[in-house]
Amino acid sequence: MTKPIILALDDDPQVLRAVERDLRARFATEYRVVRADSGATALELLTEWKRRGAPAALFVVDQRMPVMTGLEFLEKAVELFPDARRLLLTAYADTDAAISAINQVQVDHYLLKPWDPPEERLYPVVEELLDDWQVAHRPAADGIRVVGHQWTPDAHRIKDFLGRNYVPYVWMDVAASAEARELLAAGRGEEPKLPALFFPDGSTQANPSNRAIADRIGLQTIADQPLYDLIVVGAGPAGLAAAVYGASEGLKTLVIEEQAPGGQAGTSSRIENYLGFPAGISGAELARRAVAQARRFGVEILTTRRTTGLRVEGPTRVVTLEDGTALNARVVLIATGVSYRELNAEGVAGLNGAGVYYGASLGEGEAVRGQDVFIVGGANSAGQAAVHFARFARTVTMLVRGPSLAASMSQYLIYQIEETENIRVWTRSEVLQACGNERLTHLVLSRDGGERTEHVEAAALFIFIGAEPHTDWLAGVVARDDHGFVLSGAAAVSPAARSGGTGAGRSAEGATDRPSARPGRRIAGSTWAMRVPGMLETSAPGVFVAGDVRAGSVKRVASAVGEGSMAVMYVHKYLRDN
Repeated sequence: MTKPIILALDDDPQVLRAVERDLRARFATEYRVVRADSGATALELLTEWKRRGAPAALFVVDQRMPVMTGLEFLEKAVELFPDARRLLLTAYADTDAAISAINQVQVDHYLLKPWDPPEERLYPVVEELLDDWQVAHRPAADGIRVVGHQWTPDAHRIKDFLGRNYVPYVWMDVAASAEARELLAAGRGEEPKLPALFFPDGSTQANPSNRAIADRIGLQTIADQPLYDLIVVGAGPAGLAAAVYGASEGLKTLVIEEQAPGGQAGTSSRIENYLGFPAGISGAELARRAVAQARRFGVEILTTRRTTGLRVEGPTRVVTLEDGTALNARVVLIATGVSYRELNAEGVAGLNGAGVYYGASLGEGEAVRGQDVFIVGGANSAGQAAVHFARFARTVTMLVRGPSLAASMSQYLIYQIEETENIRVWTRSEVLQACGNERLTHLVLSRDGGERTEHVEAAALFIFIGAEPHTDWLAGVVARDDHGFVLSGAAAVSPAARSGGTGAGRSAEGATDRPSARPGRRIAGSTWAMRVPGMLETSAPGVFVAGDVRAGSVKRVASAVGEGSMAVMYVHKYLRDN
């Protein structure tokens, strides 16, 4: 197999030799390091590689070059290899140019010269960029091949599951790919039910469940230990942060995730205001790094497992899974996050997964190339999706109920949307009906606050409206507010607290909505007696909450990570005192 290519570009011969030498010393085993002394020479190389189908993984480019600057080169190079990672070499005086490069061509990182010692300043940066590229790269190789019809819910589910669990695969649409049809015809006996997975060893799976896929590819679905110090329910930013901090401080930690690591944030195409990532980072990539970090500290992560119950038995907290399996822990952290609310419009439910998607569904970008896409919502997640799909679609139209984006979206995203020619923002607009037989074909919209109706062609509809916690499994165990968000701290035991259940281990039957006692005193059905719960403690001692599922939380990735990290401090205090 052809080695992926790292291109080093600098007009200074001495600097070029140095960067080539350092890159070869660390990466020559797995990558081919090629150098070029001008932008024109480099573009000739890229054109030839594109013609031959050679993979380009990374461009290491000097900014200050005559004739063609590094930024000007990258603007042309990205057209040939849009997925290659980009590292800009700059002098201290060129940092403004580096920031411009981040905004204009999404440079992944900039590095000040000189970079000595490379072991500290060059190699860690390059290794992360190459890891990012490897995750996103779809080689024309003999990995997992997914064969099916493009516009079917199960095909979408399988692609989404594999992608969000960082499993490389090749998608093959039966309607468009002769190779896909040949693959089906080559099988023995009847053709498998579509979508089907074909593995390198010749085995297949016909429309498998996510659990069956997880078992086949080696994801962990069964816990190894009889008792854990900490069980985290949910592998979004809050849950993963808690797992990393807990395990790094010696707690035997298990994470339970129903779908894929990253939660709702994992579907964000690009998070640009997260501290420490000046070039931004995708939600999937942030989640991948967090999972790798957690596993490094020995965290177990169960995937495709749904939590159905929680109870308190003396010093043990028991988490029940969908098949009746009971997992024991000294402490439980609830970090299940939220999901997008369903759009209550005619025809939407019947086309879910067949042109209608909740969240970004980033894997659908190629499927909508050159077509018209609509996005419902006006918050950051909707804006990030609009910018992402604008790279593929002919037009991206945002449907916003309010009069503008300013009330719910960060200003940096508003600027990006305004500067992207093929993004339209239609305010005071809503979806009345989604239409199509086997797939979405067009929408009926209410425009200008209901003053007129409009019919539009649509290849896809992506929905980002509000947030809904799924906490029914906690009824009768921890206090929740009227919307299902988990109460914590003084609010969890205050007379004003509304609850799906107020006491640890108490059944939902007979649970009162309003505990009749002062905070810090024993209340009916509660084991709290001598103190008010800590800020991230629930009404059930030994059960904590963090992230978007917590009542009153700030719905931002950084906030969720902070709460997950901080929760471990309260966990240690609880374990020390009990």
